[in-house]
Amino acid sequence: MAFEFVKSRAVRVWTRRILRPSTKWGRITFWQGITCLLLWIADAVPGTKLGGWAVFSSLVFAFFALVLLCRWGYRPLLWRLRNRLIVTYLFIGVMPILLLLLMGGLAGFLFAGQFATYVATSDLHSELLHLQAANDALAAQLFPMEKAGKLNEQLTGELTRASDERFPGRTVTVLRNGRSFVLSTGGELLKTPPAPVPTFIKEDFTGYVVDQDSLHMRTIKLDGEGSRQVAMVSDLPITANLLVPTAARLGIVRLYPPASRAHRRPENAVVSGQLPPRSHWFDIKLEFFTLLDVMDWKNGEKREDGYIDVATRPSMLFATLFAALGASALILRDILFAIAIFFAVIELVALYIGIRLSRSMTASVAGLYRATEYVNSGDLTHRITLRGRDQMAALGLSFNSMTGSLAKLIEEQKEKQRLENELSIAYEVQELLFPGPVTDLATLEVHGVCIPARTVSGDYYDFIPLGSDRMVLAVGDISGKGISAALLMATVHAFVRAYSLEPEMALMPASLAYGAHEDPRMYYRGDGSAESQVAPAMLMTTLNYQLYRSTPAAKYATLFLGCYDTKARVLTYCNAGHLPPIIVRASGEVFPLGVNGTVVGLFEGVAYDESTLVMQTGDIFVAYSDGVTEPENEFGEFGEDRLIALIKEHHNKPLPRITEIVAGAVADWIGTAEQPDDVTIVLARCTGPSA
Repeated sequence: MAFEFVKSRAVRVWTRRILRPSTKWGRITFWQGITCLLLWIADAVPGTKLGGWAVFSSLVFAFFALVLLCRWGYRPLLWRLRNRLIVTYLFIGVMPILLLLLMGGLAGFLFAGQFATYVATSDLHSELLHLQAANDALAAQLFPMEKAGKLNEQLTGELTRASDERFPGRTVTVLRNGRSFVLSTGGELLKTPPAPVPTFIKEDFTGYVVDQDSLHMRTIKLDGEGSRQVAMVSDLPITANLLVPTAARLGIVRLYPPASRAHRRPENAVVSGQLPPRSHWFDIKLEFFTLLDVMDWKNGEKREDGYIDVATRPSMLFATLFAALGASALILRDILFAIAIFFAVIELVALYIGIRLSRSMTASVAGLYRATEYVNSGDLTHRITLRGRDQMAALGLSFNSMTGSLAKLIEEQKEKQRLENELSIAYEVQELLFPGPVTDLATLEVHGVCIPARTVSGDYYDFIPLGSDRMVLAVGDISGKGISAALLMATVHAFVRAYSLEPEMALMPASLAYGAHEDPRMYYRGDGSAESQVAPAMLMTTLNYQLYRSTPAAKYATLFLGCYDTKARVLTYCNAGHLPPIIVRASGEVFPLGVNGTVVGLFEGVAYDESTLVMQTGDIFVAYSDGVTEPENEFGEFGEDRLIALIKEHHNKPLPRITEIVAGAVADWIGTAEQPDDVTIVLARCTGPSA
């Protein structure tokens, strides 16, 4: 009962899969089968003629059903590795041999056809050359007699009879101004009126011609000019007797004139020979044809629709090809058969060995498959039992090593994820260190942007307002990249902010840097009154003092510090090894600012100078890092000239738009390559009426 229940359930499942296919291809096959069945039923009704459509529909249904069957059987059949290896070997080892055999058979067929037609055309051309030689020899005897006035029909007939060697059907025509006549190959004078030489024949001619739907070999020898011209014409109709020697070697030779081929009239073909019976089972019939160039004697046009058709067998071609060997050709044939059998045995042995080797590999692969199931379930402690010392054992050892490495990698990935989370937090914190929009100054608008090459940046810029009439501008580049550069950037940011907002903090370190007997230099407000604010040079000296003592020896920074006085429109600055900022005047003048000292944090006891610049309405201050000018592509570096050109071109646009244009141009210059360095751009524009 249980067996019958299972059997009936399986029948129901297969019936549902056939009558209600789930795939699109299955539905198309099902409805195509229904259409095919209806067409055959309709064709069975008397008076209907749907047999052709029914056959076509059946072929389409068979194609769809075959594809569907292959799709159903593909996965169950090729799921096992052993079956895949066998199929792979069949494709790699057997299929190329089958293709080579097919190619060899096709090449052999083409060679046999070409060889058969070559023999036929060569024999025919040989007859044509003999006809030409006989005609030239006869002309060499008659033309001197014509010039001497001794030529007549009787003498011509005797000479023609003497040249009758192999052309029983030949006619010889002598055309001259006085009298023309036609002779048979035996020298008898024929009553056939001589046909004149066509006007398109201007010189000696030898070839195949079609005359009145019949093929002829014709050769013409001319002598003299005008009214004294003499022509010797030898004509030989191409008949079955002419093709007998060729047919004896090949089988059946058919020669079709152009007219008969055009009108499908095989009764005009010249046929000679017959095909012998097979000498062995693969001595099949081979039939091939080749075109024959023929001249139409009516108009002199070249006709290419005449052809020679040859029906032969491989045994006849073999005998013709190796005719010079005689009985030794049979020995050569037997050697070739023996080689073919030897190769077939080798192929069968190789196939057997391949199947056995595939079975030996499946056991190791099955163990590897079971191990992957353990790994898939999350058990990385499972190990494969190794047997042997072959590559499959090495694969098992590699799998065991891989699972151990995978366990370590998971732990490392967790640690990496933790570091990435910390980097993300560091990025958010660093973003807070960069200044926001500054709008308090009456005669200066500023804007900056920093695009890090990695998660965090080593570039630095800051805008520090000192009341409503002064501002400190800072732009720097920390040595190195990544976390270490970002930490040093935060240190520089803290020092600059602290010393700018509380300048008294910088007096003691600066005094130590300058010397105990030197007074720290002050800078002054625009109205001439002294204030207790540290000058940029003093602040730079203090910053170098602090960084030299608080950072590793290899760490340093390039830094530009400037203090802008709104009322006086004066920028007092100190540049410690940073790329010189550029001033783009409203008039179009462009010049760089100077450098007042070396980098900060690398050398002890360095003193810095400062410079001043009076800015005018419309002037733009441009500070940047090397990430702007040094990116390269196949055209070279981006360069300072390209940066200046962009600033001048978009001089009147808002500063955020200018920084966006410059950053976009740098990104386009880099292209798909990785950004090599942090990109920092700081712009400041002098605004308001001139003082």
